[in-house]
Amino acid sequence: MTVQDDGEATFRQDFPAEELVESAAARVRPLLLETDACSYLKALAGMGYFCRSLPDESIWVREARTEWRGRTGSTTTRESGYQVMIGNAGTGQVAGLDDQTLAMAWIYGDVVHHDVERLRETDPFGLSERFRAAVPLVAWVMISAIELLNYVRALQSAEVLALQPELFDQEVVLTSTSWEHTGRVYSAPLGTPAPADALAPLGEGWAPLASDIVVQLADE
Repeated sequence: MTVQDDGEATFRQDFPAEELVESAAARVRPLLLETDACSYLKALAGMGYFCRSLPDESIWVREARTEWRGRTGSTTTRESGYQVMIGNAGTGQVAGLDDQTLAMAWIYGDVVHHDVERLRETDPFGLSERFRAAVPLVAWVMISAIELLNYVRALQSAEVLALQPELFDQEVVLTSTSWEHTGRVYSAPLGTPAPADALAPLGEGWAPLASDIVVQLADE
């Protein structure tokens, strides 16, 4: 922020590219919905059950739940954040919304669901205000998810939890989008029935592809 001698202030915020935030928002959106199987609050409920006889862990779960609802809930009284107020001196029209409402409108209106009601409510503020409010929220949800995962890992290592080890090794993010496969290629005249399944023998009409044929995929 830069303040001039006459009191006029200039604010500058630099955010990541919109497509990066869109990708992150799509990833964390299920955590925000209590009806989704992997919602953050459902995960906390599970933690609360397993740690019900452990006072310190139970306190952590309660505090995490309170913080989550205070940051993401639309009906709770918030102790942080900001309010955006706009007015038209010519018409006398005014409007004001908090950053949480604007952020959710970007996530559910601009990114994933095109929620008409949310977009209509926040339309006077425009896409830029919705995005500006959403970036901190998306980042906060990401950090909260990582924190919860690390806490679960710590309890698993301490044998407080007895989750299946393979759960921690499941692939959730692609490390490469290039694939190379080795196999045999067969072709058949158009209309030839395909095998019933991957283990069924090839039917009449299928023959190995000649070794001198080069196949060029459409996306290469």
